[in-house]
Amino acid sequence: MNNKRDFKHLTVFDVPEQSPGFLLWQVSTSWRTAIEAVLKPLSLTQPQFVVLTTLWWLTKDGERVTQALIGKLAGLDPNTISQILRGLEVKKLIKRVRSVDVRAKNPLLTAQGSEILALALPAVEAADAQFFKSLTVQEAKDMLNIFQKLTIRS
Repeated sequence: MNNKRDFKHLTVFDVPEQSPGFLLWQVSTSWRTAIEAVLKPLSLTQPQFVVLTTLWWLTKDGERVTQALIGKLAGLDPNTISQILRGLEVKKLIKRVRSVDVRAKNPLLTAQGSEILALALPAVEAADAQFFKSLTVQEAKDMLNIFQKLTIRS
């Protein structure tokens, strides 16, 4: 019996390496593995790092922000952002205080959260630099432009 099937009618690509989505999957999986390796000794997951860093970016000048704003910038839905913030609160890296609007909470970095972020952020940036080191300066700029164009923020 011949198990060979003609899938040409299903795809425009001759090989997976021509598919932008497939390549993005491979790159993002490799990159995430590199990032997780530097975060593991700090007992942080990559989503926790993203939320912790997003919280820092939004509050570094003393502003108070809502979970919704953090979720929007991080690209995470309200349920996911709430779960991640809850985990960060259990680890004592953030605290959530009631807002003037009692329906909302304002997450704040704790001293311990600031200390972990001071270790994690340079480690992640170093891992990024290592991961992307094969790109020229122009390729890196082009990549950032492409990523920014593809980022959807409403």
